[in-house]
Amino acid sequence: MAQFYSPKRRVTTRQNSPVLTLTVDNLDPFGQGVAHHNGKAIFIPGVLPGEQAEVQLTEEKSKFAKGRLKRLLSRSPQRVEPRCPHFGVCGGCQQQHADENLQQQSKAAALVRMIARETGVTPQQEPVIAGPQYGYRRRARLGLLWQPKQQRLVMGFRQAASSDLVPVTQCPVLHPALEQLLTPLRTCLSALQVARRLGHAELVLADNGPVLVLRHLDALKEDDRQALQAFARTKNVTIYLAPDSDSLEKLCGETPYYQVDGLRLDFSPRDFIQVNDSVNQQMVAQALEWLSIQPNDRVLDLFCGMGNFTLPLARRAAAVVGIEGVATLVANGQYNAHKNRLNNASFFHENLEEDVEQQPWAAQGFDKVMLDPARAGAAGVMSHIVKLAPERVVYVSCNPTTLARDSKVLLSAGYRLARVRMLDMFPHTGHLESMALFINGSAPEVAAK
Repeated sequence: MAQFYSPKRRVTTRQNSPVLTLTVDNLDPFGQGVAHHNGKAIFIPGVLPGEQAEVQLTEEKSKFAKGRLKRLLSRSPQRVEPRCPHFGVCGGCQQQHADENLQQQSKAAALVRMIARETGVTPQQEPVIAGPQYGYRRRARLGLLWQPKQQRLVMGFRQAASSDLVPVTQCPVLHPALEQLLTPLRTCLSALQVARRLGHAELVLADNGPVLVLRHLDALKEDDRQALQAFARTKNVTIYLAPDSDSLEKLCGETPYYQVDGLRLDFSPRDFIQVNDSVNQQMVAQALEWLSIQPNDRVLDLFCGMGNFTLPLARRAAAVVGIEGVATLVANGQYNAHKNRLNNASFFHENLEEDVEQQPWAAQGFDKVMLDPARAGAAGVMSHIVKLAPERVVYVSCNPTTLARDSKVLLSAGYRLARVRMLDMFPHTGHLESMALFINGSAPEVAAK
């Protein structure tokens, strides 16, 4: 997520501040309206570009302020009715009141602005990689809280800027196969003897059906196990039990898997997989096209996870090396490479924040590099990528700030930023994901499609 203001300075909350009449100019990536008053940007949740509103300031800093919507004076034609009854209370979504085009355009424009400001290079704005706006999430973690006075179990998501739970019976961004489990799951969990000692329930949709991971703070008695197994049979759910943060016991069901590029990837329900399957499929296909893999290529895949890119790359290249900092993901990548008969894919468990020069893969030559780092970016390996001098680098980012920072290393080394596309991985939220292609020297650019 991009940050356009610093959260580190002391916040001054204005008491009895005046009400201002403001017109919003645009949206920031978080879905907040941005207006200007006396040369200062004012961020106002719930107001769209072109709308005029009465706004009361709630926080003020030297370079920006925050406001609260008191009354909407005009409505944008791009304002839509949120589908979710919990919108505005639940902290999961911030932009259901804005139509699809406005959300995507504002994020894509913000991405281009940030890269241009930080690097001096203004990339061409390309079509957004997107999928369904609703029913796209294949993973969700639901908090569980027993209320002794009401003698009931609350299951839901956190409120915005709060640890309080919002009880949910609907979640339109969840895949329908998971959304339809919300009410029966709460009913099942409420009847357990251990209902007062539950932590959270995580739902994951694998290609072979829904998966439930239940965090329980006390040991489950046999009656509870049988009740969960009965729920699993009725709803065709695989259930894992998590007595602590490190342990995982499969109570019943099949090993979950998902497919990408015609490959089957088995995974543990705690493994990281992309939440949006439709966008993930398109993202992998775009990365393969941009890298222009040739049969003799050696490819390096950094922050590779369990092989979401590594294994599709291995179908096309001579050899692919995947580097990942989580040991369980490395083990699953190796397992899936073997299962898919990809003997040219190898995985290493390494900390990419440390000096990589002494790591066994680092001395090998590579023609292409793929990387998909976490929000912190890839500062620790950018200089090594430059030393490897690959023909092409594809960088998938969940934080445009660190993408812009890391891009400068490649640009300074003579690479050019050939392509940038925004990924609408999390519609209705402030998450801004993207991917960029860098080409070394005078190699030809990839024609836009």
